[in-house]
Amino acid sequence: MNAQPIAAVILAAGQGTRMKSSKHKVLHPLAGQPMLFHLLDSLNAAGISRRVVIVGAVGEQVEAAVAGRGVEIAWQREQLGTAHAALQARETLADHDGIVLVCFGDTPLLSADTIARLAARLEGEDQPAVAVLGFRPPQAAAYGRIIADDAGNIAKMVEYKDASAEERAVDLCNSGVTAVRSRDLWALLDRVGNDNAAGEYYLPDIVMLAIADGRGAVVIETAADEVAGINSRAELAAVEDAWQAKRRSQAMADGVTLIAPDTVFFAHDTKLGRDVTIEPNVVFGPGVTVADNVTIHAFSHLEGATVATKADVGPYARLRPGAVLGEGSRVGNFVEVKNTTLGVGAKANHLTYLGDASVGANVNIGAGTITCNYDGYFKYRTEIGEGAFIGSNSALVAPVKIGDGALVAAGSTVTRDVEADALALVRADRADHPGWAKRFRTKQAAIKAAKSKK
Repeated sequence: MNAQPIAAVILAAGQGTRMKSSKHKVLHPLAGQPMLFHLLDSLNAAGISRRVVIVGAVGEQVEAAVAGRGVEIAWQREQLGTAHAALQARETLADHDGIVLVCFGDTPLLSADTIARLAARLEGEDQPAVAVLGFRPPQAAAYGRIIADDAGNIAKMVEYKDASAEERAVDLCNSGVTAVRSRDLWALLDRVGNDNAAGEYYLPDIVMLAIADGRGAVVIETAADEVAGINSRAELAAVEDAWQAKRRSQAMADGVTLIAPDTVFFAHDTKLGRDVTIEPNVVFGPGVTVADNVTIHAFSHLEGATVATKADVGPYARLRPGAVLGEGSRVGNFVEVKNTTLGVGAKANHLTYLGDASVGANVNIGAGTITCNYDGYFKYRTEIGEGAFIGSNSALVAPVKIGDGALVAAGSTVTRDVEADALALVRADRADHPGWAKRFRTKQAAIKAAKSKK
């Protein structure tokens, strides 16, 4: 942990026009949560408690999204460049005496470790004025270049548009992530000019100003994928792919079997125990916790669910928010569970909807059973006691209670409570009419033949 307090200024004022969306760029989801939240999580993990997000176009969306997260907002009313954007945090951080980290809301993979390393570099024996995060991408393309010696001391930083051919040949690129002491930052930003090809106030220019003042500026490096920026949906997909690949590798290293890793998709907060087996084409939405020795079969979707040890899910199962599966329970193919608890050993093997219900231990739910939980205005609960048996194609109309050990006969529509150990049989009397079907077919065939002759 750094000796000095650290504040973060997160630049998120850009238009994001390449996303072609009414949603602010940094709110587009990555692994089930806005990309901005990934960065905020890393800042939290690095011990940074002061976080100021600089917003501009549709900034109200960002302000609403971060409400309650202890994040402060500052506005950049005119898009005049990254230095100008960072300067908008001065008033908000007027009482901050320490390090300021300037980063970007569209680089969600920046890690807590890298954040801490960059800030710590300012406290090295050489006491540099500015520390910059650099990277070496496979294709340097239009990134700004960093000219530095082998020790990381920067001689020059230059935007691609303003770089010479020799400078463009350098493969050390500027991520834009910068750490500066607060007592230096605002004064440096005030001196940045816009005499460049774009007519903008560039944040990297503070490096050249610090060097001109006879003070050092240094670069530390990180992997290119950690500072990958997202400006289009294609880039969002590429970062999602990188995030998922890393998470799959971590899951397998932690003792999870993935039959076809590339077909499994995790959320940012998926929690998996050991000896979990996940078959192909499984998707985890946010809020899923899976205990040890669980099997999740192919083509299942889980979100907001808790699965206890030795449970079995799928194939083609859907666990929605509030689904809680007890130890050894079974949710089979084409079963949907929402806001429902299944007790130990309870089974719903196929073609069933369980919503707003509690299902006791060792209950068997037959195929085609549904809990009728919604009347168009309100939701109601169904309670099924331990050891009950619900026959196939039954409709349990909530609110209703099925007692311990009760049996609901197949095809029943249950609208009243069923006592423990009772049989509920709800069927209309059967009426047979001998010969009716044959007479019907003969009559209809004659009508059809007569029409065909016309």
